[in-house]
Amino acid sequence: MDRNIRVGAVSYLNTKPLIYGFEKGEMRNEVDLVVAYPSKIATMLANDEIDVGLVPVAIIPKLKEHYIISDYCIGSDGEVGSVCLFSEVPLEKIERVLLDYQSMTSVELLKILIKQYWKIDPVLISTSEDYRKDISGTTAALIIGDRALEQRKISKYKYDLGSEWKKFTGLPFVFAAWISNKKLDKSFIDTFNKANLTGLQQIDKVIDENPYQLFNLKSYYTSYINFYLDDKAREGLEYFLGILKTDTIQNHNKHSI
Repeated sequence: MDRNIRVGAVSYLNTKPLIYGFEKGEMRNEVDLVVAYPSKIATMLANDEIDVGLVPVAIIPKLKEHYIISDYCIGSDGEVGSVCLFSEVPLEKIERVLLDYQSMTSVELLKILIKQYWKIDPVLISTSEDYRKDISGTTAALIIGDRALEQRKISKYKYDLGSEWKKFTGLPFVFAAWISNKKLDKSFIDTFNKANLTGLQQIDKVIDENPYQLFNLKSYYTSYINFYLDDKAREGLEYFLGILKTDTIQNHNKHSI
């Protein structure tokens, strides 16, 4: 490729360790980095505005071509902390759920848990701007990222989607992975992996450069977020994508009748 690889990453605290190396100048002659919220990065990848994205994995079935190019991801093996359903009432009393417009994966995960695990039937409401003030009475909301870490201090009830998925399936969950929409050279991928590892090996420096008072980032990075796309995480990812595929087929058949 006769230009830099265009790389998109999520602008949340949970990605800081993975993009630390790039922000410190690693691959500066090979990569152009852009950051935005998850669904924006996913749209850019689908539209070929970037070549690689740390994207919500629910975009995978919608891409014409895709490759998982890194051994690193944003996932959890149990409680994730920053992807939660927040409510003022217990789960069984929730009547409406406001959906976070910033991540399609978390929305799809929530729908699976609602239907197959919790077996409740609230009205799901799409959003396009900040809606946290609307959490009241029987109206709950899915919130992800840094805003979820803030909301943990406010809402009476919180249902952590990473934890609920683990109880439901016994598997880790992968929220976002490094996906390319075209084949890339192995040498690039090897160097890209090393750049990802830089921040993971210097977590204390990452924390020092991203001070945050509302949540213990050392605990967040070491006990909540799973950055490693190992075999078990890949199994959880494939299981999730399998459910998405099944639901898509069922919905298509339903509309075809």
